[in-house]
Amino acid sequence: MSQLPEQPAGISVPTSADVARFAGVSRATVSYVLNNNTSGRISEPTRRLVRDAATQLGYVPHAAARSLRAGRSRTVLLPAAHAPAGPLYQRFFAGLESGLRRLDYTVLQFGGVGLDADEAARTWAELRPVAVVAPDGIPLTPYGTGVLTRAGARAVITLGPQPVDGAHALVVDEREVGGCAIRHLLARGRRRIGVVVPQDPGLTLLAGHRLAGAASAAEESDTDARIQPLPLRYEEASAEDLAARWRTLGLDAVFAYDDTYAMLLLRALQDAGVDVPAETAVIGAGDLMLARLLRPRLSSVAMELTPPEPPAELIDRLVRNPGGKPERHPLLRASAVTRESS
Repeated sequence: MSQLPEQPAGISVPTSADVARFAGVSRATVSYVLNNNTSGRISEPTRRLVRDAATQLGYVPHAAARSLRAGRSRTVLLPAAHAPAGPLYQRFFAGLESGLRRLDYTVLQFGGVGLDADEAARTWAELRPVAVVAPDGIPLTPYGTGVLTRAGARAVITLGPQPVDGAHALVVDEREVGGCAIRHLLARGRRRIGVVVPQDPGLTLLAGHRLAGAASAAEESDTDARIQPLPLRYEEASAEDLAARWRTLGLDAVFAYDDTYAMLLLRALQDAGVDVPAETAVIGAGDLMLARLLRPRLSSVAMELTPPEPPAELIDRLVRNPGGKPERHPLLRASAVTRESS
């Protein structure tokens, strides 16, 4: 039988019994309060008393012991090293984490850089999470979903453009961002359109999706539009080099991946004497406030992640009701915001 490691001499670990004595309540009351159990009729003043006692004593529940009693963990795994970059996703994950903590889940961010999809799933399964939210950086497979489910995950959720058999899906299709930008430019009469492809390895995945969406929108349009990928580093020298040869490319518009790259390229084009928008229309994505302060003001693709219910509550519902048919929820909404640059 395994035992907990001995504590160093002189260090006393506070227990729930200590909290009960300090607060003048039973251990059952301490358990109800600190495990957020609502089945006991405990007044709010008593709940505050127990929480204050735990805080003063430095007591925290033992996660492993709690998991054994409940028959499952309260850990939700977020493989953060593979999460998409950008403020839109940062806000989403920040809200998800805070919401899960309010619902008494332990949120664990995990790396796993260098693992393929199935290796990553096996590594995640070793941690015995009750739920996993798998972003697009490591494409989950049906095998990986099965491994996680057999290891005790009651909800496996993908966050990306393609659902996976056996998993729930929060569908975030970045191709719509590229498609929205191109449809906007086509409606403005532009036909020879460049698409900036950032050379930052961290943006490769999203850039590929946005380029694919741009190409599809051009192909589906009833026009002779053509799309030209434009590799660009986030450096002034790289933007200046592209702007210096701009007129040789024969382009009349550019979708610059996002507002930051659009601002970089816009200034380089202006410095090179290229008139925006007369010669070249420019559109970014993200609808940043700073981009609205440029001259000309930057057109952009505004983006929102709009889940059908708060994401933490959705995960909690799936955890409490496992075994149902996989759910599919589209999240990403994209819309063009027309300003002076296009």
